[in-house]
This record gives sequence, C-alpha cells and structure tokens, in this order.
Amino acid sequence: MGKNVEQVGSGSAVRFRPLPVRSTVRLRRPADIWHKPALSAVVTLGVPDLVLLCVGRLDLVLYTSAGAMCALYAHGLPYAARARTLPWVVLGMVASLAVALTAASLVTSAAVLVVLASLVAAAHKVLCDATRIGPPGNLILTFIAASAFFVPQRPAEVLPHTGLALATGAFAWLVCMAPALVRPHGPERIATARALEAAAGLLRARAGAAGSAPAPGGTEPGSAAPGSTEPGSAAPGGTEPAAVAHARHTTAAAVNAAWHTLFLVPARTPAKAAARAGLERLLVRAESALGGVRRDAASEAGRLGGWARELRSGRPLPEVTLSTAEIEELAGVAWEFGVALKAGAVLGGGAAAPQGDGAVPAIGQSEGAPGARATPAVHGLRRPVPGRARGFRAVVGRLRPGSPLLPLGARVAVGCMLAGWASMAVGVGHPYWAVVTAASIYQANTTLSWQRAFQRTLGNLLGLALFTVLLPLIHTGQLTMVVLALAFQLGAEATITRNYWLGSVCVTPMALLLTEFGRPLPAGTLIADRWLDTVVGAAVGLVCCVLVTNRRAADRIDQALEHVAAAEAAASRLLAAGRTGALSGADALREAGWVRDRLAGSLVELREAVEVASGEWWQRALPEERITRAEQQGHRTLAALVRRLSAPALAA
Repeated sequence: MGKNVEQVGSGSAVRFRPLPVRSTVRLRRPADIWHKPALSAVVTLGVPDLVLLCVGRLDLVLYTSAGAMCALYAHGLPYAARARTLPWVVLGMVASLAVALTAASLVTSAAVLVVLASLVAAAHKVLCDATRIGPPGNLILTFIAASAFFVPQRPAEVLPHTGLALATGAFAWLVCMAPALVRPHGPERIATARALEAAAGLLRARAGAAGSAPAPGGTEPGSAAPGSTEPGSAAPGGTEPAAVAHARHTTAAAVNAAWHTLFLVPARTPAKAAARAGLERLLVRAESALGGVRRDAASEAGRLGGWARELRSGRPLPEVTLSTAEIEELAGVAWEFGVALKAGAVLGGGAAAPQGDGAVPAIGQSEGAPGARATPAVHGLRRPVPGRARGFRAVVGRLRPGSPLLPLGARVAVGCMLAGWASMAVGVGHPYWAVVTAASIYQANTTLSWQRAFQRTLGNLLGLALFTVLLPLIHTGQLTMVVLALAFQLGAEATITRNYWLGSVCVTPMALLLTEFGRPLPAGTLIADRWLDTVVGAAVGLVCCVLVTNRRAADRIDQALEHVAAAEAAASRLLAAGRTGALSGADALREAGWVRDRLAGSLVELREAVEVASGEWWQRALPEERITRAEQQGHRTLAALVRRLSAPALAA
C-alpha cells in the first residue's frame, strides 16, 4: 500500500507506516491445543444450558455463560498454576457482571451505560495485558459485561444472577482441572515440545542458509564459532538472512516461554522432581541450537522434532545423547547441588543408570565418545532469576505511570464510548455490540488494530449471513438453539487461531443465540442492529486508534536496549572470567545461569518492543542500527554462554 514516509521536524523523524491487507486475511496453521479450551467450553456451557432447558429457564443462559466461558482461559499453564489462576479469572468475571447488572438495575440512560461499559472494557484490556493472562484475553470478559449492561434488571435479581455465574465458574474450574487426572504433566510437556520444534526450525533455517558445505575451520553447517555471526550471515556486524533471524527469535521466545512454564511446576515429590528435571534437560538441548553446537543440522533437527512428538504423545521422556558442552552444563547442575556425575548414565524419564566405567569425561571430549550420555544421579532443579518482580508486584509494575499499557487503555475507553454513542445515533437501542466490537479491535499497535478491525468486520458480516441462512433451523425449537450454540463455540475455537475473521464467522451467530435466549427480537431487527453495530464499532474504534497514538512504544525500545546492553556486559565479564579460569564454584555457576536468564529475556523483550513500535503508523524513527547491533551482539554473546558456561541457560 505504498512506502513508508518520513518527515523531519524538531530534530526528530516521524514515520508513517503502511497498513497491510493481504496478510490480514491469510490463514495460518491451527493452534496445537485448540481442542483443549474448545472441549472445556462445550462441556461447561452445555451442562448448565441443558439443565436450564429442562427447567424452562433459558432466559438465564447469559449468567451461566459468564462463569462457563472462564473455561477458555489458562490452558497453557501447568495445573498447579492453573488451579491458582482460574479462580482469579472467575472472580474478575463475576465482579464485572455484578457491576454491569447493578448499573443496569439503577441507570436508565443508555448513554451513561455506554460510558460505564466502556470504562469496564478499558479496565479489562489493561488488566489482561498486565497479567499476561493469554488467549482469549479481554474479549470474553468484555462481551459478557457489555451485554449485561443492557439487560433489563431489578436490584433484587443482581445477587442470584451473579451467584449463577459464580457457580458455573466453579464448575469451569473443575472441568479445566480434570485432565490433570490423566496427563498431570501435559502443559509443561507441550511447552517443551514447542521449544524443541522451534529449535529444529532454527537448525533447518541455518542449514538452508549455509548450504551443505562445511563452514571454514571445519565447523558444521548450522554452527557458529565463538564470537562469529550466525551461519549464512555476513561478517561480524553484518546482517543475517531473514529466515535465520526469524527462526532465532522464534526459538529464543519458545525456550523463554518453556522455562517460564517449568518454573511454575512444583517439585515437592521425587517423582515430580524427576519429571521436571527431564524436561529441563530437553530444554538445555533445545537451547543448544541458539549456541550453534556442532552437530549435523538435518539429523539434529529430525531428532528434536521426534522428541517433540514423543512429548506430545504422552510417552515416557526420551533418552538424550549429550554433547560435551551439555555434559559440562549438567556438571554445573551437579556441582551446584553437590552431586557427582557418572559417565555413561542415560538421560531419560527414570533414574540415572550408570553404564560406563565411572570415568568422568574430560572437557573437549567429542560427542559420541564414552561417557557422552550422562545425567546427575539426582535431579537439581533450576530456579528463576532472584530479585525480579513476580505475581502481584509484576502486575503493579506494568501499570506504573508511563506504562505503554495506559495509552492502550485510553484508546479502548474513548473508542468504545464513541462507538456506543454513534451506534445509538443511527438508531440501535442496545449498542453493546458496538462497544464489544470497538474493544475487540484494540491490539498492541495501530497496524495490528487495523488488521483486527478488518478481520472483525469481515467475520461478523459473514457470521450474520450464516445466522440468516440458519434462521429456519433456529426457529424449530430451543433444543436446536442450544445445540447450535455449542457447535458454534466448538467451531470458533477450531478456527480462530487460523485467522480471527474465520473464528468470528462462528462467534457472531453464537453471540446472537446467547442474546436470543433471554430477549428474543425480530430477526430483521436483530440482524440490522448487529450489522450497524459492527460497521460503526469497527470504524469509530479504528479512527480513535489512529488518533490516540501510543508514542510510548518507542520509549519502550530505549529501555529494552538499555537492558540488553547491561545484560550483555555482565555476560561478557563472565565469559572473560571463564577464559582466565576465574569462573568456578557453585555460586559463580549459579550467577552464570542467572546472567544468561537476563540476557535471553532482555533479547526477547527487545524484539517484542520493536514489533510493537514498528506497527504504530505515527512514530518517531526507530534506531534501526542500534537495534540490529544490539540483537546481533546479544545473540552472539548468548550463544557463547550456551557453549562455554557450565550452568544451563534459563529464560527470564
């Protein structure tokens, strides 16, 4: 849609970003665990709906759906963390519903209700982003709350209706925790499998960039000498192929996310500690791809992919053949926990079984030599970086003055308010759908918001067409309506990860059915109102997104660059100490692991900040050279740490 335009004024450049179209409707691969939230939601929605159908009170579906839809959250968390997180989601949903119903029972002005619904939508967006709750984010909370603001309500009904939501929320908790009885380690195994798959992708990208010929000095394709650039890249300070850069960032982020997941896994029993330790060692192997460990890239990629498939299938943890560098890393773990390594011990799902003569492998021993398969006799589990804010303190820190989330909250509040009022101005009596539409399009930057607005409009209009076609079937009875609503819920979860517009095709008729249970409207009025709400909400919301720019996005890059520089300097000092032999002892090894934590995390943070700022249409020019230089140097140093230091890398 044209090239970027830069204007210079007041000593700084301002950049105008083009808005993409083709990539907006392109379909992606479906998410690997889409069926988990889909089936959970179908169960938690279906059971209360069938009960209400039997007692003839389908008008209460909105309130039971409020708690039931909480089953869509937290499926990427280990079960112990999920058990703690879901109650907060349920309480947030119930509190939002209580506020909405109370306002509906006391306030008669639709314009005031729009204001209140918009403020609640803004709170949902900011808090969901600050807590990093993950999909489906603020959308479900806002949909339920915005709908409830415009439901006729008496003060005496508020408490029992919120009680229904709380009860179904408790049922949703039970449904989401039930798989722990069958696969108690499923979420962390999936997170580790994703890291292994990303590492395999990085190896294939390097092999494609480097070709089949060995690199100078006998280095295998896909590896890099200490201090050098990635294979296929230019000389130090140059640029690497885009495919390699993308795969490297993807791998760093996947490993980072996997370590986050493992840190949430308790290890209170030997069996749990053993299971987690086995996954940690697989992560060490995945992370070795970032360090360019000397292996045949094609065979190593296949090996990592095979291990990922075994993890996903629920089979016992695979045995892992370790390189010399990884033996040194496991030696660091053993040293930290006072455990001696025995040569030839197999790393698998069970306890270590010595298979060699007891000789400890020397540094520099080649892979495949005797003693290259080893694991500590007992498991030493890694810890997160100390001193970093977590939990409630981390959320409060992300909401501090100057946070980039605050302009995003302002966008949501203003956009939803104006969208609701505009919808009323064109004759829609209950403009909650315009508020929900406006709230749903606000993403981290203008480009993503434009894409979401286009996707939302396209999907909603197609969904309205589907609802119109199905009207004769819908009018056959309430049981049909319940079955269709559950089918649309399943379809939405199956397709929304491929592209938001495709999922919206199912979400729209499902939402219309939920409102039909309580307040049936003539089909023509319902479809016309939703069509107007969709167009008005998306248009007004997008205009507000363009006008309320997030100028703090570039400031986040400056902060991220400072973090990368500090972490890289600390890592360089440790590397220098290791070359002189000054790096020794459990404390030094533990510190080395934490430095690698900080460096890996700061690089992921920098890439996220760049992607967010790059999507703002009105933004001062980004320091592209500084960013490229910081990322290249940071990843080279991280690779050197992966190869040279004893302590395994942890993601920040």
